[in-house]
Amino acid sequence: MGELTAKVLREWLEHRQVSTSYLSSLRGLTATLERLRIGCQLAEAMATGFDPLHLAAVFGISHHTAIRYVVNARQLTGRAPQQAPVTP
Repeated sequence: MGELTAKVLREWLEHRQVSTSYLSSLRGLTATLERLRIGCQLAEAMATGFDPLHLAAVFGISHHTAIRYVVNARQLTGRAPQQAPVTP
């Protein structure tokens, strides 16, 4: 998780007054932190025009991981990846 994302998450949690007991009550549910993180990164990829450099900067992930998120986001939306024009 990138520094900016971690800061915003901490501020949001402080605002919402989420307690340790509340977080413990979420155990066993299908909405895990891992799934929420993945969903957030996929949503960001879709919202920002499938830009892997943006994802890498915002979430502090490698460019390889960012590209995988963009590819998966494109598949989810049914949008084909942009390809460089073929020159003769």
